[in-house]
Amino acid sequence: MLDGKSALVTGAGSGIGRATALAFAREGAWVAAADLTLEAAQRTVAAIEAKGGQAVAIAVDVTDDAAVQAMVAAAVSAFGGLDCAFNNAGIAPHQVNAGGVLMADMPEAAWLRLLEVNLTGVWRCLRHEVAQMRQQGGGAIVNTASVAGLVGLPGAAGYVAGKHGVVGLTKAAAVDHAKENIRINAVCPGYIETPMTEESKRRRGDAITARTALGRFGVPEEIAEAVVWLCSDRASFVTGSNWTVDGGYSAL
Repeated sequence: MLDGKSALVTGAGSGIGRATALAFAREGAWVAAADLTLEAAQRTVAAIEAKGGQAVAIAVDVTDDAAVQAMVAAAVSAFGGLDCAFNNAGIAPHQVNAGGVLMADMPEAAWLRLLEVNLTGVWRCLRHEVAQMRQQGGGAIVNTASVAGLVGLPGAAGYVAGKHGVVGLTKAAAVDHAKENIRINAVCPGYIETPMTEESKRRRGDAITARTALGRFGVPEEIAEAVVWLCSDRASFVTGSNWTVDGGYSAL
């Protein structure tokens, strides 16, 4: 689906990002795998190359605008352009010591950190990716929102607010840049088996699966398939949408 295209993935070192980087390569794309930890990105690149694909590893902190700009420039330098981007880097409440904390009890520092990474980080990536794509005459971008961008979740106010913001940002950006042939969509994963959800699974895994129509957590590859399709020409009339891949969690 992506033969001859170049793709950039943030948060590519593990979980959904890693699975999507591998899926992009499987479908013929050259992949720039970016992660906060360069070693994690390099492991993803090694997995791609082991299967005959082409990839480069990039270290990036999405809270640093200069680093995000340099990331996009490095991807363009490696592959001559940027056709697809998956803005997936994010953090969970437990990573800022706010897992299960009620909204009124959340420290301001935790709130600000969640928004800085999960929402403003996506905006930074979008800004620099769109700047490159408008020079080329188009491209396709997918942002990672969440089922938390569609419904409220207990003890996760900062995460929920940020992911709702990603849903709104995706719609606004898609409208702003449609005439430049840039499609922008979001994917809304439910509970997926990744390092980020280990804490949620430990604390309330049974309650989560009981509420999920399919009765299980998803796997990263199930999100990757949706992202790859949204970035492909097969989705040429899809923009400003939020694709829910949650096993029916938000349907109950």
